[in-house]
Amino acid sequence: MINTQPYTSRLALAAALLVAVPSFIPHVAIAQEITTLAIGAPAPDFLLPGADGKDYRLSDFASAKLLVVVFTCNHCPTAQAYEDRIKALHKDYQDRGVALVAISPNDPQAVRLDELGYTDVGDSLDDMKLRAQAADFRFPYLFDGKTQAVSRAYGAKATPHVFVFDDQRRLRYQGRIDDNDIKPPTSLDTRNALDALLAGRDISVPQTRVFGCSVKWSDKQDSAAQSLAKWNLEPVELTEIDEQRLVEIARNKTEKFRLINVWATWCGPCLQELPELVEMHRMYRKRHFEIITLSMDDVDMKQRALQVLKDTHASTQNYLSTIEDKDKLAESLDAKWSGPLPYTILIAPGGKIVYRCEGAFDALELKRAIVQHIGRTYASKK
Repeated sequence: MINTQPYTSRLALAAALLVAVPSFIPHVAIAQEITTLAIGAPAPDFLLPGADGKDYRLSDFASAKLLVVVFTCNHCPTAQAYEDRIKALHKDYQDRGVALVAISPNDPQAVRLDELGYTDVGDSLDDMKLRAQAADFRFPYLFDGKTQAVSRAYGAKATPHVFVFDDQRRLRYQGRIDDNDIKPPTSLDTRNALDALLAGRDISVPQTRVFGCSVKWSDKQDSAAQSLAKWNLEPVELTEIDEQRLVEIARNKTEKFRLINVWATWCGPCLQELPELVEMHRMYRKRHFEIITLSMDDVDMKQRALQVLKDTHASTQNYLSTIEDKDKLAESLDAKWSGPLPYTILIAPGGKIVYRCEGAFDALELKRAIVQHIGRTYASKK
């Protein structure tokens, strides 16, 4: 599995919370008032690790005429909507003496799983490496989620939040990139600021409101852990299903993308990936998406299968097949399935299968397939 550690540790913590007294909730930072850097203030120094494996200081950008610091992140749909525009800012202005550095302010352990409904990765440094590679970031992408000291010093309020500094590293503009994330913008605020400074003019609008996801400060860690504990208490059921009902499920006459995972208690890889399915269920279920598990265990093994689902906290839609003819079962679900377990398919509304995997799935690959279809921004259908 790729990149499962942050969420695996969360599941373990949530399980502990069910039996622990309140004093065992991990200590986290106390919420503080965040004050955004004032126009004219000097750029706070930093030393942060980057997604490229290097460490960066403010002085590393000393030769640039102007410096753009963008606080952004992986998971936020608004931040993702602006990724191409951040890349374009870097490309269009780098030869004009403008350096751009992106910083992720979020504590990854303070992000709830249901806040990851528009992404395939979280906000850890390892996840940032995956996103930077997949999105082909050509600028430094730095992680401040460990202490968040730099984000507090700048006063980052949302992702994205832009700070533009002049050649003396005095703040000349702070605010949004432009005035619309998912529709064509009418006010190119950051570009206007850069153009003015490069031309030696004053910036007409040196400060704008920011919009996007709020910064996930460390004081939200307990909320993230408590959400897992709450979800772990959701009821888990296992319903028997016949051929007719399975055909209906495969036809998917709903408006949701439907992920179906076929598994069995005697299948080792099946059991290994069940926690990943639970995680995806918690991430994406508020979108137009659902997960169905289909057990291939014999009916007399129903209680064993149900117990496995309960132990995994799989509050997905869970079925156990009563179809004795395995060929009929395969034909009812997907004629292209040759039989091995586990088997996973993603069915679009109307019944078209848009993803198939025989054998254990790659969690990152599957999440990317899901997000590709349900969308990374609020411009998506739901």
